[in-house]
Amino acid sequence: MIGVDVGGTFTDVVAISNGEIRTVKVSTDVRTTERGVLRGAEEIGVADSAVFNHASTHGLNAIITRRLPKIAFLTTLGHRDILDIGRTWRPVEGLTNPAWRRSYGDANRPLVPRYLRRGIRERLTADGGVLIQLDEDHAREELRILRKCGVEGVAICLINAYVNHHHEERLRQLAHEELGDIPVSISSEVSPLAKEFARASTTVVDVFMRLTYDEYTRRLDSGLKELGFAGDLNFADCAAQLVRSDVAMEHPFRIVFAGPAAGTVSSAHFGDLIGAGNLLCADVGGTSCDISMVTEGRPFVNTTFELEHDLIVNALSNEISSIGAGGGSLVTINAAGELKVGPGSAGADPGPACYGLGGTQPTTTDTCLLMGVIDPDGFAGGRMKLDPDLSRQAFDALDSKLSFDQRVSYAFNIGINNIAEGVVNIAIQHGVDPRDYSLVAFGAAGPMLLPAVLDLVHAAEVIVPPHPGLFSALGLVSSDLVYADSRSAYTLLTAEAAEQVDKVYHSMEERLRERLQEKDRGNVTFVRSFDGRLAGQTWETPFVGVPDGEIDADAIATMVANFHDAYAERSGNRFEALPVQGVTYRVQAVVKADKVEYPTLPERPAGESAAPTRTLQIRYLTDEVLDAGEYQRTDLRAGDRIPGPAVIREPLSTTFLVPGQVATVGAHGELRIRKA
Repeated sequence: MIGVDVGGTFTDVVAISNGEIRTVKVSTDVRTTERGVLRGAEEIGVADSAVFNHASTHGLNAIITRRLPKIAFLTTLGHRDILDIGRTWRPVEGLTNPAWRRSYGDANRPLVPRYLRRGIRERLTADGGVLIQLDEDHAREELRILRKCGVEGVAICLINAYVNHHHEERLRQLAHEELGDIPVSISSEVSPLAKEFARASTTVVDVFMRLTYDEYTRRLDSGLKELGFAGDLNFADCAAQLVRSDVAMEHPFRIVFAGPAAGTVSSAHFGDLIGAGNLLCADVGGTSCDISMVTEGRPFVNTTFELEHDLIVNALSNEISSIGAGGGSLVTINAAGELKVGPGSAGADPGPACYGLGGTQPTTTDTCLLMGVIDPDGFAGGRMKLDPDLSRQAFDALDSKLSFDQRVSYAFNIGINNIAEGVVNIAIQHGVDPRDYSLVAFGAAGPMLLPAVLDLVHAAEVIVPPHPGLFSALGLVSSDLVYADSRSAYTLLTAEAAEQVDKVYHSMEERLRERLQEKDRGNVTFVRSFDGRLAGQTWETPFVGVPDGEIDADAIATMVANFHDAYAERSGNRFEALPVQGVTYRVQAVVKADKVEYPTLPERPAGESAAPTRTLQIRYLTDEVLDAGEYQRTDLRAGDRIPGPAVIREPLSTTFLVPGQVATVGAHGELRIRKA
C-alpha cells in the first residue's frame, strides 16, 4: 500500500510492505504537481503496490490564491448575485467594520465575475412543480455570450432544482450544444440539497475541481502506469475516506480539502492503538497549522465546511481549523514596528532564507536553526544543507529596534503562541477541557513546536507518533473505501411517510452498489443516517441513525426517537411533543480496507538507559544558553525517559523538549511528553 499527501511545500510518500513502513519526502512542484508525486512514487517503488491512495491541497490552494480558470454560472433569472450575497454572515472581526467585505464577493476576488453570471428565464416551485418553463431561446442567447467570453466550464444551479432536475439537465445539454465539450456541473447531481447558496457554491467549486484535477488525474494515472503500477488509484475526500479516482472525478468537489483531513484519521487510528481516544490534532507543515479534534476515538465530522469565511462546500468533512503557522511562516515587522510571525509563508519556492534558494525574509525554520534546534546538515533526511549565515542576515535585515537576540526569541515565542491560540479556540468551540485531551504533534514542524505549546494550552500531554513528518500520508493507508450519496426531501416523519423515505434510501443504495467494483460487492456495509429538525426550525441536527432494512412505520418511530436523543446530546433539551422533519437523507457504502500496522518497539535491557549522542547549545529560548542532549529516535527503546531540554532527531522531523518536560517512549515508538 502507498499513501501520498501533496502539500504546499512538500509531498509525503509512505509505503507499507510486509509490515514495514518506508517513507520518502520530496519538494512539491507547485506548477506541475504530478511530477513531485511521480518522483516520490518512483523512489519508494510503486510497481509492486496494490493500491495508491492520494490526497492533495492542489485544488484548495488554487481557490485560495484565485489561480483559477474562467467559468460561467447559470441560475434562475433574478438570482445571479447568489454568489456575491452568500449567507450574509460576518466574522467577529467584521461586525463593527463598515469596510469589511467577503473575500469572494464582487468587491474583492469573486470566484465568478458578475459578467459571467447569467440569469435564465425559468422557475420551479418548492415542491418541484413548473411555474415557468425553461426558455430555451433565452438560454441559447446567454450561452452564445459566454462563448464569446471564452469560458472553460459552466456551473448550473437553478432555484429548487434539488427536487426537480429536468430544467438543469436540459440546460446542460444546451450548454454542450453551444459551448462544445467543456465541463458542465449541475447542482441536482453535484449537491441535491436545500439552501441555494451552499448548493450554488458547491457546484462552482465542482467545476473548478474538474478543470484542476481531470487532466492532472490522467497524467498521474499515465505516469504511474509507466512506472509499472497496475493497482487501484484512490483519492481521499474531505473526511479522508477513499474512493476510486474515476468515481472521485464524477464529483471532484469532495476532494478539495483531502490533505488535512488525512492527519485526523491517522491520529484517530493511532490513538485507538495506544489507548488515547481524546485528541487535539495539530499538523504543522511548511505553510500552515491544521488543527482538528478526535473525541472518544471519532473525528468530528461536519456536513459542510468553509474554504474561506462563508464560502460553503456541501461535503462531509473532518472539521479542521487552519492558521498560518508553519515552518515557512514569515517573520515580519508591521507598520507599528511590531514583530509578527505568519500568516504569510515562504512556501517551497523560494523557501526560508537558510535554504539558499533566493528567500530573503526570515521564517520559523530560520528561527529554530539559529536557536540550535535544527541540524543544518541533517535537514529533510540529509537531502538539504541549511545555511545559518543566511538566516542571520535575514533577521539582521528586519527594520526593527529590537536586538538580534530579541528578534529570534520573540519570533519563536510568537509562533508558538499563534499555534496555542488556534488549539484553544478549537477546544472552546466544542466546549471541551484541554486537560482531558492529548495534543498530537505531527507534520514536519509539529514535534519541534508543539511541546513548547503544552504549558500554554494545558493539555494532558503531547504525543509525537512514529513518522510524524509523514503522518498525514499514513492516514491514507488507515482509511476505508467509502462511496456516499445524499438527497434532500422535506418530510414530516410520520407513519404515512415510510414508503417515500424507503424509496429514497433504496434508490441511493442501488446507485452506490452500481459504483462498486465486483470484488468489493461482497465486502460492503451500508450505513444510513439523516439530518433532521423539529418542525419549524431552520437548522438541522446531522447524522441521526437510521435502521437497516425496509423503512416502515416502526423504522420511522426509531428514526424519530434517535433524533430526539441526538438533539438532546447536542443541545441539552428534548422536545418530544414536537413533530420531526427529515431534511437530508444520507447513505455510505463502506468497503473495509487493509490498514497500516505499527510495529512494537523492544525494551532496553535492565540497567541500561538512553544516552545522548552529543550535547547541543540552545540559544534565545531563555536569557541563558542551555545545554540540551541530542538523541536519535532510531536508538530509543520502549520505556526510555528523556529529560528536557532535549532534541530528538529522525530523518524527516525534529522533536524539541523545553526545560521542565520529560518524554517517555511508548510501546509503538510514540513519544509521550509531559511536565516533569
